[in-house]
Amino acid sequence: MLPSTPEDNGVGLSDSTLSQHRRKMLDLINRLHTTGVQTDMDLPMIAVIGSQSAGKSSLIESISGITLPRSAGTCTRCPTECKLSRSEDSWKCLVKLHITTGPSGQPCDVLTIPFGSPITDKADVEDRIRRAQRAILNPSTEPQKFLYELEDQTAEQAELSFSKNCVSLEISGKDVADLSFVDLPGLIASVGSAGKTGDIDLVKGLVTSYIEKPSCVILLTVTCETDFENQGAHHLTKRHDPAGKRTVGVLTKPDRIPPGEESMWLNFIRNEKEPLVNHWYCVKQPGSQTLQSGISWAEARKEENNFFALTQPWSSMEPQYQKFLRTSNLTERLSTILSELIAKRLPEIHKELYNILRKTQDEMRKLPKAPSTDPVGEVWNIVGQFSKQLFQRLEGTPDQDGILQTIRPHQEEFKRAVRETAPRFIPWAKGEIRELPAIDFLASEEDEPQKSREGVPSMLTPRSATPQPGIYIEDVLHHAQRARTRELPDNYPFIVQETYIKEFTEKWETPSRILFDEVYDILKNNLSDLVHEHFEKMGRGGTLHSVLMIVNEHLDKAAKQASKKIKWLLELEKAPTTLNVHYYSDYKIKFLGYYKGCRDREELTTKLQNYRAPTTIHANPHNGQAFHQGVQKALTGLTEIGLSVQVSDLPKLLPVDPMEPALLIMAGVRAYFQVAYKRFADMVPLAIDYEIVRGLHKGMEQALLDGLSLTGPDAYVRCQLMVQEHSSVASKRTELQKKLDRLNAANLELRKLFV
Repeated sequence: MLPSTPEDNGVGLSDSTLSQHRRKMLDLINRLHTTGVQTDMDLPMIAVIGSQSAGKSSLIESISGITLPRSAGTCTRCPTECKLSRSEDSWKCLVKLHITTGPSGQPCDVLTIPFGSPITDKADVEDRIRRAQRAILNPSTEPQKFLYELEDQTAEQAELSFSKNCVSLEISGKDVADLSFVDLPGLIASVGSAGKTGDIDLVKGLVTSYIEKPSCVILLTVTCETDFENQGAHHLTKRHDPAGKRTVGVLTKPDRIPPGEESMWLNFIRNEKEPLVNHWYCVKQPGSQTLQSGISWAEARKEENNFFALTQPWSSMEPQYQKFLRTSNLTERLSTILSELIAKRLPEIHKELYNILRKTQDEMRKLPKAPSTDPVGEVWNIVGQFSKQLFQRLEGTPDQDGILQTIRPHQEEFKRAVRETAPRFIPWAKGEIRELPAIDFLASEEDEPQKSREGVPSMLTPRSATPQPGIYIEDVLHHAQRARTRELPDNYPFIVQETYIKEFTEKWETPSRILFDEVYDILKNNLSDLVHEHFEKMGRGGTLHSVLMIVNEHLDKAAKQASKKIKWLLELEKAPTTLNVHYYSDYKIKFLGYYKGCRDREELTTKLQNYRAPTTIHANPHNGQAFHQGVQKALTGLTEIGLSVQVSDLPKLLPVDPMEPALLIMAGVRAYFQVAYKRFADMVPLAIDYEIVRGLHKGMEQALLDGLSLTGPDAYVRCQLMVQEHSSVASKRTELQKKLDRLNAANLELRKLFV
């Protein structure tokens, strides 16, 4: 046995200098193992295989820093699973029995049985493992008996010579890596007189069940003291990894190579014989006499290094092959291979986890219902209370977290998102660095202060992906001129305005879908809470799943109708039209004046737009009051000839601009946007409210009555089944719920990787 010291740890896999990416991958797989999901799906791991006495256990000891039992009858006669995890706490080891088969070898319910208290001294691990292996090999005896009583027992005296059940070691500490690997029983070619011939196939099948999985890194140990072709582990590995992509070869006991045969084994290290993608390695572990002398792990590693540095032909191997010698190089490579395999397998793990989760949820929904003394009265009463409270919530409650209160902010965000799609017409040439003034006539209409939405955009809501790109006046005119066919020179086809209108109406689908999804999620969550409130305690919870299925189907029907209405409204907006002529014309006039004023280089329009009549006007103009007098004279003169105008109307009297056609198009499109967006911003929330919010209660009670079969001659039997449950079903539900918890926990860990 190798004595342990506080700083005497394994090598390679416990190295704290692992790269960040590698650490991230290894941490992930260890956290997945912590959830227990390896019971339900295949996770990347390392499996150490080889023929009996090939040096597997010595290699595992060197990697993990613990000592495995070596007494006859217990040494690697069942899988030994090591779960290593780094922790800031002191070193400790938990030993558990992982049971997957019964005494007869038939599959049974998966059990994980704690075997003793946590171990804090590495010197105590070997004895605990020996006792745990004895418990595995004698399944008819209470496991705890072996924890306190241990008699010498040979392999022939145990109930089983080999077992598929495994000893699980959960080792944690500051200098421990995050990794999982398993040491499998050695392959055997024959059994002794007292052995069982079935053991050969049992061990072979056990090893195969691990290495056939695509996520298993095969650590193939081959001893140099036996002819290579006579070691069956290689042939089994070749069958399941023919290309050698997942296999790492390890030559053990190089000090026992018969003289003159060294060159044959060197060909493996050079990857010239039986080549592997991840190469062959050679390690030297302490011999039996050295072990008995009490060598430490640090001394063992030093002895190994001296052997390869001073012993021929290893010491004279080419420099490029020296990295394939020594345990430290092997374990470093194993870490890299495993982390890369984890990264490669992640998409498959995602898919596999999703499929298992969905299948488990289906199994849960198929379970029977729970019991009650008055099944019919109880079920009908709960359904009635549920329907009544649902109606109250959908109509609106004064609660701060009510459904309507929760939906309202999303409706406001929807309105802002649609408003942000307004076309940004720039009424000057490209290259001019100017800032558009605020649109004052919109300030009183919008919910938020109007900064320049036509120039530098105001703060965009999270729904708005990017600010609307500017559309320069010269581009508008060019577009209009290109679109002309047989029109007169001063006429331009409607397709020009329609094109710009289509650009912003096409952007309305995304905020509409987002609002719909948000309302759907709010309703689904509230509906789920309400269902849980009324049905969760019914029986043992069996009815809950059926009710959730029914109400969600009913919700989906209402959602389908709402979705159709939204699509219908979007289709309507594809054909620009309005009967709201007054508002359209008013907006067009205002926007035309606004754009014209922006083009006024003398800033006359700006002055007029910002004009505020003084309280008094002096007879002798001073301090800029000449402009005020001129404005008043103009307004007075226009009024005298019968024109009732305001200061904001004066920019319309400016001379005709050569860009007048483009300005008219811009004003018309922008005016139509104001009319259309307000119409659309009202109709979509109204359609959603009518179809999916208020519409959710319509037919809900009848859907539950029909879906749960609560009417007709079989109603009593149905209700009785809903409120009654057998112990075996309850046990099954508990098992499935635990599985769902494991799967959901694993899913959460996978999500964290990408956050």
